[in-house]
Amino acid sequence: MKHKGIICGILAAICYGTNPLGALPLYAEGVNTASVLFFRFSIATVILGVILAAKRKNLAVTRGELATMASLGVLMAASSITYYQSFHFMDAGIASTILFVYPVMVAVIMATFFRERVTATTITSIILALVGICLLYKGDAGVSLSMIGILLVMVSSLTYAVYIVIVNQSNIRMSTMKLTFYVLLICATCLLAYSFTSPELHLMLPPSPRAWFFACWLGLMPTVLSLVFMTIAVHEVGATPTAIMGALEPLTAVAIGVLVFGESFTFRLAVGIVLILSAVFLIVLSKRFHLHTIKNRITMLVKKTWRWKS
Repeated sequence: MKHKGIICGILAAICYGTNPLGALPLYAEGVNTASVLFFRFSIATVILGVILAAKRKNLAVTRGELATMASLGVLMAASSITYYQSFHFMDAGIASTILFVYPVMVAVIMATFFRERVTATTITSIILALVGICLLYKGDAGVSLSMIGILLVMVSSLTYAVYIVIVNQSNIRMSTMKLTFYVLLICATCLLAYSFTSPELHLMLPPSPRAWFFACWLGLMPTVLSLVFMTIAVHEVGATPTAIMGALEPLTAVAIGVLVFGESFTFRLAVGIVLILSAVFLIVLSKRFHLHTIKNRITMLVKKTWRWKS
């Protein structure tokens, strides 16, 4: 069993699911979207930079490594911008639901371009997770969806899926923190450039110590920790299983809504949570018990039993 990869995949999803704890208070204090995104990624870059400097890590990279990290940084920025912009056209709950098509995209990309075998367990896990995510959504019946909003979320999902695949397939040999540092630095630079062209036109400093705290929270939990854990998980257990374990992201957001913001907990939410946990449980089992492993263990057990009887 690849304990490290599975644990990191679960932690990555949980950390990313804490976004509402940082973003909602900042929005409540009037900080615009471009500013929230910029400070989220720039603070994350500073955090990792300080850690790397304290460890006296060599930050030198090759031209090929820089090109790969630049593509990852641009993809991360594009995914974040399109996702947050979709909130202007649809409810955040709907956007979060649609966003979770990215595990399907990862599975399709890996199967089409890298000949990864799509197992029955993978398909079952994806279906369970998608149904569970849909049950977590609590929207108003009869509300029409914006095509622009849907397009933005689909672009966000696709760019994030490609990000995961590139991390999985790249030949970069460096520490996870160093890789994440450069990706975040490039992402923050892209977001700074975006802030000058976005409808909001300008960056806003967090207006209070409380706002700075939540900006730092966004930089640490759903950014630094989430990306570091996700990168480790992708390398240890693969792109598709890591993406499916991402179903814990909206589940975490729902738990925060119930426990922190006083939202109601319904039977529908309970069923959705059970389905998502079942999807993750299937992935964990598939990584722990491959058929040949089961066969070997049964053979060893039979041999031990035979020796004992003898």
